[in-house]
Order: sequence, then structure tokens, then C-alpha cells
Amino acid sequence: MAKLHPVSKVVVVGGGIFGVSSAVHLARLGIETILVNDGPLAKGASGRSLAWLNSARKRSAEYHRLRMIGIDRYRTLSARFPDAAWLRFDGGLTWDPDNASNEIADVFAHEKSLGYDAQHLSAGAIASVAPGIDASAVTPQGAIFNPGEGWVDLPSLIEILIAEFVQRGGQLVTDAGSAAVTIVDGRATGVTTTSGTSFDADAVLLATGGNVPRMVADSGRHIADGTPIALLVRTKPVSLALRAVLNTPRVAIRPTPDGALALDSAWSEEEVVVNPDGTYGVKDSTVQGLLVEASKVLEGHPKLGLESYGVGPKPIPGDGEPVFGQLKDIEGYYVAFSHSGATLGLIAGELLAGEIATGKEHPLLANFRPARFSR
Repeated sequence: MAKLHPVSKVVVVGGGIFGVSSAVHLARLGIETILVNDGPLAKGASGRSLAWLNSARKRSAEYHRLRMIGIDRYRTLSARFPDAAWLRFDGGLTWDPDNASNEIADVFAHEKSLGYDAQHLSAGAIASVAPGIDASAVTPQGAIFNPGEGWVDLPSLIEILIAEFVQRGGQLVTDAGSAAVTIVDGRATGVTTTSGTSFDADAVLLATGGNVPRMVADSGRHIADGTPIALLVRTKPVSLALRAVLNTPRVAIRPTPDGALALDSAWSEEEVVVNPDGTYGVKDSTVQGLLVEASKVLEGHPKLGLESYGVGPKPIPGDGEPVFGQLKDIEGYYVAFSHSGATLGLIAGELLAGEIATGKEHPLLANFRPARFSR
């Protein structure tokens, strides 16, 4: 990636964790940065993410390495905010169904082969490391406890990062409407919004979650898209001993800073209805089903009340791997599009900011370039 034009001003489009993290890292590097969002910050996927910090189970070696470095950055952040209610490392616990799809033994062996901290536990041994769980819900094959995992409340983190961004002189523009990247002579030169405002720049980073593939298609570029519509249910605060993140056959659960729970699952997202006008329909039976499934795996089977829910696209590239970096043959046009937004949020922003500022590709992102989708 040859740096043909010096970069002194950047527009970042997107107010989720990738956009905000990249913007603050650019500001730390002394780059004049404008962050533009179509509404309030964290209103998209970052506001309805389970935000489990992990590299559990199986994936490519390069993706695992990037996730582990991502978790390392959260460890550094945790040292700065040791008493933060919005960032916790209390481990993660997972078990599979009691049928032929159960991979717990294979996953445990794989994680141990990577040096990923993992303990294969019987149901009776779980309470000593991860209290608050009904041991009878754990299948006979046992569960894996990963003590190095954690969770983050992304809206809280975004609030902290954006305060630093503004303090460092960054310009924040919210409720700007949809944005389009301006391209002149094969180079990104800024952004124009539907509110009628234009922002000139030497480079643009597009970090608009599930909208990235559609937006880059306007420039004739292709990024394979596997984005589903996801549902995150938030309970009312409840007194529980649970501290770990749970990933179980019927529900995933994490605590929240205010003592409530965040819930999601694969089956519940399949029940979301996409209406002809693009809005989403969520059945009451789906929401209540998630609350019931969560209660079943918790000690004492507590009655869980609904506080709210969020529904919308969950960004996932078509091949499941992250997409980071400059578009092929368009100088200064960068993208950030990935699942694992929480785990990768800090490291992706750091590496992308470095690439934009210096024009030098970082080797950690070599396997994740958008050019792999070139037709």
C-alpha cells in the first residue's frame, strides 16, 4: 500500500465501537479527525451486542491471534479502570447440547493446544469457579470454563472514548443523516451527508456495521455479506451470584453494569421478522422464550422481567473473517466490517489508525483485507 498523498485529515463514518476506537486512535496520533454518524452514538450493533470478550472454540489461527491481542488491550484498559462496572473479566462458561453435535471434548483439546486457558468441568465442579448456575442444566459431556474471558458494556466504553476524542480536538457530528464517500480520480476525498453537509478529507474510514457492503458497492467494490438480523433482550435488574458470561445451547447470558442480564441466542434471531418496509417484527413469544431459557440455567430459576430489547443487523462478513483496511484501487478509502466487534474494537481501531496515518499495512491485518473479495 503506497502512501501517495500525506494524510493530515480523516473522516470516520460510524458511531459504533470500530468508528469511535479508530477516531480516538487517530486523534492520539495527531491527525485531524471528524467522526460522523447518522444518529446518536452506539445506536447500531454496538448498542445491542452481547459483547463477550473471547477467542473460544475454533477459527483461523490469524483470527485467533488478532482476538487474543484484542483481549490484551482490554486488560490494559482494565488496569486503568480497575473498579469499572462496565468491563469485567470473570470468565466464560460454555456447554453444548446432549446430542451428536456436542463438541466440548474436541473444543477443549483444541483450546489447550493453543494455550488458551480452559478447564473441562463436570456439572458438580462448576459452582466453585462460576457460581449462580443450575448445575442440572449442564449436559453430561460437561462444560468448558475459560477464566481469561470477560465482557464489556460497549455504550459505556464508547462514552469514555468519545470524551477523550473531543478532549484531543476531534470533531463529533451526530444526526448527520446517511453518508456517501466522495471519490475523485480514484481517491477518497471526503464525505457528503443527506443533511447537506460535506466534509473534505485525505482519507475516509467507513465503519457503518452491516451497511458497509452496501455502501462500498456504490464504488463498484464487493464485500461478501453474511449479516443476520439479531435480537438482544435486556432484563430488569435481578439479584444473582452470576458473574461469568454463559454460552449455552438455548441462550447466551452476560451480566450488565446495573445488575441486569443481556440475552441472545441463535434460535431467537431466526424468529425475527423483516417487514416489507424494512422494519423488524419481534414476537412476544420469542422474547418470553429467551427469558424462560435464561431462567432455566440460572441457580434458583429466578423470575426474569423484560426491561427492553434491541433488534437489527449483526455485522458478519460472508466468510466469517474480519474485513479491515483500504479498498483495492481506491486510495484513502478504508473499511472496518466484522463480527466480534467488542473483542476486536480496541485493537482494530489502533491498527487501522496506524495504517491510515502512515500508509503502511500492518501484518496483523494481512489476512483480512477487503481485496480478498475482488471479482
